[in-house]
Amino acid sequence: MSRTLRAMLLMLLLASCGGGSHTPPRNLNDACSIAQQRPKYVKAFKATERRWGVPVHVQMATIYQESKFRGDARTPNNYVLGVIPMGRQSSAYGYSQALDGTWDEYRKDTGRRSAKRDRMQDASDFMGWYMNQSRERNGISLSDARNQYLAYHEGQSGYARGSHNSKSWLLRVAGQVDARANLYQAQLANCRAFRR
Repeated sequence: MSRTLRAMLLMLLLASCGGGSHTPPRNLNDACSIAQQRPKYVKAFKATERRWGVPVHVQMATIYQESKFRGDARTPNNYVLGVIPMGRQSSAYGYSQALDGTWDEYRKDTGRRSAKRDRMQDASDFMGWYMNQSRERNGISLSDARNQYLAYHEGQSGYARGSHNSKSWLLRVAGQVDARANLYQAQLANCRAFRR
């Protein structure tokens, strides 16, 4: 086997093992580490903060909860009899785990027809758009990671009805999102890679 062919096969093997663009950064508990590894993410988060007013740390905490920074994240499959796959639990996909219908509404409303859920720039902008709706419809501050997450998860109408109040697991998760947002905010305040 030629040296060139061997090198090409090695590159294909490495790419198939998760080396692609959807691979999450290492050490997701450190916002500065994420910023150092993925400067394009930081650029996207800052652009969303400028456009929509949603703080970077709120975006990051929500994306962590939704996809763990995996661009190709999907919901698990449903199974019949525990073995026969019957489709996914929902159409949620990408960094922001946006549903098909909500994503289509975002693209139509913003004119971003070519936006993709597995591209951080678009997923971040979607999140800014959606969280602004939560502010307008439900009066949730853009810096309130806990309640923004609850509205993000339950939808605007569900949040307005208080559907989250009967879900103790969701309230616990929203508390974790809030704690992570506070952690990320403190870390980013001292992060040289973030200030560039």
